[in-house]
Amino acid sequence: MASPLIKAVIFDMDGVLIDSEPAWQLAEYETMRNHGLNISYQDTLQTTGLRIDEVVSYWYQRFPWRDYDNHKTATEIVNQVVQHILDHGTAIQGVFKALDFCKTNGLKVGLATSSSQAIIQAVLNKLEIGHYFNSIQSAENLKRGKPHPEVYLNCIDDLELSSSQCVAIEDSFNGLIAARSANMQTIAIPAPEQRNDQKWIIAHKQLDSLLELPEYLQDKF
Repeated sequence: MASPLIKAVIFDMDGVLIDSEPAWQLAEYETMRNHGLNISYQDTLQTTGLRIDEVVSYWYQRFPWRDYDNHKTATEIVNQVVQHILDHGTAIQGVFKALDFCKTNGLKVGLATSSSQAIIQAVLNKLEIGHYFNSIQSAENLKRGKPHPEVYLNCIDDLELSSSQCVAIEDSFNGLIAARSANMQTIAIPAPEQRNDQKWIIAHKQLDSLLELPEYLQDKF
């Protein structure tokens, strides 16, 4: 059976549109170390794609520390990331080509991210890409963030489409689980050092970069 025609592309943000994952990892690493946690920079990869309050909770459940304040700790991390984006944020290779292709060909464009509104605004302002999006959805105030599919389902509803008509683009395994749980078509574009990991097999397609997106979508809408 042929796949349904694609009518919308829904992008994750961190690691897909902007090279912010290293900033998240560094902010998370430094903040957790300041709270006395003996974690490595590599350990922060375990939380990629999670909402920031869930990141803090993740580490607290494993290594409880005194004076736990999830909101305060999350805010510390977010503020560091926002500042990094505003000072050093750069678009991921192929972002503008992919967004222009979608708009030129009449595809709706959505954003579905675990990041807060503060991070979203910093990214949209820094890259000047806000005008491309028909729907922008954050999991910040939802009951559950990725890997729960709610943020994707909200975006699909806002675009007034069905799940099968939308393709999600993700760089994290948690995000990919969320998109698959929403019954969407999925594209994984993992970081170069993670491309050979077998876990990406759950995606419908794996690409090396957004530069390959136009060719992949060409006969699918």
